[in-house]
Amino acid sequence: MSTTTERHARTEAELQEMARDHLWMHFARQSVMEPGGPGVPIIVKGEGHHIWDSQGRKYFDGLSGLFVVNAGHGRKRLAEVAAKQAETLAFFPIWSYAHPAAIELADRLADYAPGDLNHVFFSTGGGEAVETAFKLAKYYWKLQGQPTKHKVISRSVAYHGTPQGALAITGIPAMKAMFEPVTPGGFRVPNTNFYRAGDMGAPTTSLEEFGVWAADRIEEMIQFEGPDTVAAVFLEPVQNSGGCFPPPPGYFQRVREICDKYDVLLVSDEVICAFGRIGHMFACDAYGYVPDMITCAKGMTSGYSPIGATIVSDRIYEPFRTGDRAFYHGYTFGGHPVSAAVALENLDIFEEEGLNERVRENSPILRQTLEKLTDLPIVGDVRGDGYFFGIELVKDKATKETFDDDESERLLRGFLSKALFEAGLYCRADDRGDPVIQLAPPLTIGPSEFDEIEQVLRSVLTEAWTRL
Repeated sequence: MSTTTERHARTEAELQEMARDHLWMHFARQSVMEPGGPGVPIIVKGEGHHIWDSQGRKYFDGLSGLFVVNAGHGRKRLAEVAAKQAETLAFFPIWSYAHPAAIELADRLADYAPGDLNHVFFSTGGGEAVETAFKLAKYYWKLQGQPTKHKVISRSVAYHGTPQGALAITGIPAMKAMFEPVTPGGFRVPNTNFYRAGDMGAPTTSLEEFGVWAADRIEEMIQFEGPDTVAAVFLEPVQNSGGCFPPPPGYFQRVREICDKYDVLLVSDEVICAFGRIGHMFACDAYGYVPDMITCAKGMTSGYSPIGATIVSDRIYEPFRTGDRAFYHGYTFGGHPVSAAVALENLDIFEEEGLNERVRENSPILRQTLEKLTDLPIVGDVRGDGYFFGIELVKDKATKETFDDDESERLLRGFLSKALFEAGLYCRADDRGDPVIQLAPPLTIGPSEFDEIEQVLRSVLTEAWTRL
């Protein structure tokens, strides 16, 4: 007789009540679930680039869940490989032991990574990968006899995670204020938002000039703090928070020169940008630079199982290669057998279906399609790369005047987020910086789906402007 217990199928009302009583959502206002509130959308199914809620309504997933489901929803082969691995070896740690899935995945990631980034330290997500890189950078310099090199530099408005160390690197003051004092040592420089270059006192005549200016602010900060105190610079290839800031031409080449000049490590935070989001396994390849470390997560498994990784160079690994020295850091579920097996299968899909090539081929078409929206008075800028774009919203296109906090609250949370969802598009209306709509659809879509996204955005943004 089977001992399997089937869970009772809950009604919408039961699920809402259970959520209200017990579920604490992330980055969300719990008030939506209180009696009299709208409740929380409950997503029950995904297939391809669509999701369905508990009431049977269908939506276009324009954010790949959360920059995660790169290969699309409903991939049965990923579910099957997870089940097969769980039957064989559901769990074992990589604390002084190893298992085949973690070994093979480390080998594959090292093969994809540029230069001599040959060593993979697994975690369970992006924030942990960044935390690992921060701790490793500080420890590395201690081992080099330079214990004062403990500070890290990142960019204004950049998001690098929520653990205490990663939070120190995050450049969003409002996200840190409630937890202060945070881990010391984080310092900020301007980001690469060319649309707002004039507001920063930066050159506005050319992208190349602006890129040199932005990179030179890193050198300026290193000099100000003292090269003997700076351990690393953390940069996303395309900065997410603030609305998709691509690097100007030559920017990362100049940053690499600066880091080499002052003996500072360069960390490429690719938690979002890796695994096809910019059309390469690692986005640093798209922009022609070799970092000292890469942090990655999200798209590695397309979200079918959680995993993260910090990939480091031979130089950083060298002090640990021989002798009795260890890096006393790790996670119970880092390199989990099921997650590693799913990642390997997911990367097979990438290669078999040419998803990176697909993104590189179609990205210019996605840009052109979204740029049609610039004829709307509320759209100030469309920017991004690969399948990763932001649309900045403004009150006045001529002056680039943005919305104040109250207006942004009414626009984004009071109208846009709900209106876009009701129109059948799941994406992100964000104001960690200036108000933007962010798009990061699954890598499997093409021009016809781009048109579908543009039409929904056009309708909702037109209505938003009339309300303003």
